Amino acid sequence: MNKTILILQREYLTRVRKKSFIIMTILGPLLFAAMFVIPGWIATMEDRDERQIAIIDYTGLYEDRIDDTERLKFEYLPVNKESELRSNFSTSGYYAFLLIEDDLLKRSDAIRLFSDGQITMDVRDHITRNLREFLRNEKLRTYEMEGLHEIIAEVNDVRVNITTLKLGEDGTEKHTSTEIAMIVSILFAFLTYLFVFIYGTQVLRGVMEEKSNRIVEVIISSVKPFQLMLGKIGGIALVALTQFLLWVALTAMILVGVKTLFFSDSPMPSRMDGIEMTGTEYPAGAEMENIEAAFAFDQIMESINTINPVNTLLLFLFYFIGGYLLYAALFAAIGAAIDNETDSQQFMLPITIPIIIALWVAMAGFRNPHSDLVFWFSMIPLTSPIVMMSRVPFDVPGWEIALSMVLLVAGFLFATWFAARIYRTGILMYGKKVDYKELWKWFKYSTK
Repeated sequence: MNKTILILQREYLTRVRKKSFIIMTILGPLLFAAMFVIPGWIATMEDRDERQIAIIDYTGLYEDRIDDTERLKFEYLPVNKESELRSNFSTSGYYAFLLIEDDLLKRSDAIRLFSDGQITMDVRDHITRNLREFLRNEKLRTYEMEGLHEIIAEVNDVRVNITTLKLGEDGTEKHTSTEIAMIVSILFAFLTYLFVFIYGTQVLRGVMEEKSNRIVEVIISSVKPFQLMLGKIGGIALVALTQFLLWVALTAMILVGVKTLFFSDSPMPSRMDGIEMTGTEYPAGAEMENIEAAFAFDQIMESINTINPVNTLLLFLFYFIGGYLLYAALFAAIGAAIDNETDSQQFMLPITIPIIIALWVAMAGFRNPHSDLVFWFSMIPLTSPIVMMSRVPFDVPGWEIALSMVLLVAGFLFATWFAARIYRTGILMYGKKVDYKELWKWFKYSTK
């Protein structure tokens, strides 16, 4: 056991001291934050350049039907200017010109937008939206029904905004969010897939490198093959666990920092959306926007609390460790059986297929976490680490989680027992082309 711990310690310290480990540990939380912050930041960025767009309307029906905006200005030109505009467009100063050749109610394709570059979507959508609204009103006018516009406006104004609440055993209500549960489900399923696959393949490469460099011959002289395999698997598991815990801690610090920097000074209302507030009256404008942002942030945090983040993290640790240990044992057996990475492809496929299938089933679990398909794949040890983590945010019954955990432990023990028999023979085999038949011979030989 002492020798196994020494190997574990060596594997752990060697990897956590690498620059790549330190860089990814720091960048990981920042990348996760950027996934949510950058798209929203980009979406809020406004294009400040003013663009002139010429309109040539052969029908005369659409004059002044497209509204100017802060940065889009529309100018109607006589129809006899078309040829001149086409030939001198690059020097005309216009961003684009719109050509309307016929009544759009009769010919919807009788409109074209020209430019010397790619037209942006916001320009096209603004023109389409204005013309569609005008044509819609013109079409409604042909029905000659009194009050039709008002009726349609009232119908279109109907909104349904469902607030989801979770009832506690004592009848208390907590705000929940299906979107938050789905995001957490996707995140943990993907992280489990990522960690199991990345660190499992590290075991394969580590074993294969030691074997190809003949270092393993020196190690085996003082350590049993099984101890070497367990030490390598355990050391890399601790590396992955360390990185994950640091990611959790740094991400929590980022969330606390965001809360402190942007929302700590905003007085919080007791209710929003027209429900009566108590206490201080809040002014409109930027300060009110900050209050609403703070309220939304607190609602998100409350929704996260309803999925019991502590238990979810603990379950993630269990399924990550269990899934990693199961797959790492199989990867270690493959690494011991081959001399170079090229030969690993035929043996990697049967191992990677269950991982990929698990990810696809997990995607189905986001929509229906209690279906029969998702249930059974959350019980099978080869797929349960990923599939079960996609179900956890959706209140999985305790007995299903317990059964899945027991089966995963049993699967790990069987995989370790199976892999150890191949490992102890294959680790000292050189220059032999290995196939599945040969692996079975090694397994049977080791069981004798």
